[in-house]
Order: sequence, then structure tokens, then C-alpha cells
Amino acid sequence: MPEIDIHGIMKILKHRYPFLLVDRITDYDDMHVTGYKNVTMNEPFFQGHFPGDPTMPGVLILESMGQVASVLLGIKLGHEQGGKIAFLTGMDKVRFRKPVRPGDKLVTKAELTNVRSSSAKAKAVAYVDDEIAAEAEFLTIIADTLSKDEEASK
Repeated sequence: MPEIDIHGIMKILKHRYPFLLVDRITDYDDMHVTGYKNVTMNEPFFQGHFPGDPTMPGVLILESMGQVASVLLGIKLGHEQGGKIAFLTGMDKVRFRKPVRPGDKLVTKAELTNVRSSSAKAKAVAYVDDEIAAEAEFLTIIADTLSKDEEASK
């Protein structure tokens, strides 16, 4: 299957800059996906995390991993997703193994381990230079999104 560039990712995910934390999907099928985030010194979080020792915050590593897994779920549900969105409900077995720093390519491999009509579970492992940086299981619910009319009335 062809790679999915940033434009294709934005058709699947609702995230936008500065919170879109996946740059490309390089490989995928019905149950597996590989994607990456190029980590640069230009990331706004490096200004304060940590001056003199820039390190990507763990919660943002997890967010990047979750977004790669969400692309997989979007592929599984169909790119248009029929007005559905996945919301994170929990994480299990979270472990951080290696710091992520400017210049790193954070590669996430995720697999769906359970998909139902209203929920899904995915296991994801993030790598830097073929070494595990983090791993986690993501739990989500699949819910209806607000229509444009509902959003406008708020």
C-alpha cells in the first residue's frame, strides 16, 4: 500500500498544528501500521522541557503513538469514518525506555488487538534508532462526532 503523507493523515485525524504529532505513515494493513514523527528543535515544548537538555515529554511521546494508532483505526473504519471519532479512555502497560531528543525520528508500530463497534484496543511500540523508546496499550471508545450544524449552534 502507498505511504500516507501529512495531507492524507489530516483527512483521517482531526488533530492540527501544533498538536498533530505524526508526519507520515509508511506501512499499513487492516490491523498494523507504522508511522513516524520527526522530532526537531523547533518543537515549542523544547523551550521549557528542558533548557540545556531538550527531551520530548513522555505525554507527547504517548500522544504521537496514540495518533499513529488512531490512523490505523481510521483506516479500519474507513477514511470518512462515517461521522465517528475515537476518544482515548485509558492506557495500560505504559513504559518509557529511552529519551527522545531533537533530531530523532520517533517510529511507532501499532497493531489493533481488539475492535468492536463502540471500542477498540491497540498496542503500540515507539522506536528511536531501532531501540524501544516507549510502549503502551491504548483503549478507546468510538463515538459519534458533532455535525457541523451542532458545532455551529454551540
